[in-house]
Amino acid sequence: MQVLGAYGFRGKLQRKAHFLISTGFAVDNLVRLLKTTPPDIDLPELVSVFRQISAAHQLKQQTNQRKHKLTVRINSFSYIRSGIPEDPTLNGGGFVFDCRALPNPGRIADLKDFSGLQEPVIKYLESSSEIKEYLEHVFNLVDQSITNYNQRGFEHLQVNFGCTGGKHRSVYCAEKLAGHLKKYKNKVSIIINHLMTDSW
Repeated sequence: MQVLGAYGFRGKLQRKAHFLISTGFAVDNLVRLLKTTPPDIDLPELVSVFRQISAAHQLKQQTNQRKHKLTVRINSFSYIRSGIPEDPTLNGGGFVFDCRALPNPGRIADLKDFSGLQEPVIKYLESSSEIKEYLEHVFNLVDQSITNYNQRGFEHLQVNFGCTGGKHRSVYCAEKLAGHLKKYKNKVSIIINHLMTDSW
């Protein structure tokens, strides 16, 4: 009980997300102990609390299995103007993919005024084998996390794409990932934010 209380305090009040994650494992251990080794203590109220925690935890797991839906938040951003976006869910930030090593439409006079949402930039980037290889790696990493997160009942994953201005490469890659994730249909909810649109 002391450990659960301490972890709850560190997680909720001190905003240390990993402590909240650890409480789940501690309660899993408590559930197993109650099933295999009944408490041999003359403290009925404490035993009752243990059993209530165990029952609530098992109910939550069952509910997650029936109703759980993972939300993937995809952001495009500028390293220079905004920096890496914060994670509002306190999960630690998720993925950050640096697109600055990819071919840059912003350095081409005929393309710099378009964004990664517009056809001239899309055609330019889709013709690059570097972009295709880069996105294959991104898709594999994110797919792996989505599979794992769904199995564990997690509800949030954040994926950030950054480039110099947050207008071309990061926007294109964010859109491509959002399209790729549609294969999960009703298992995944997708939120996409292009954080630098006001400066385009």
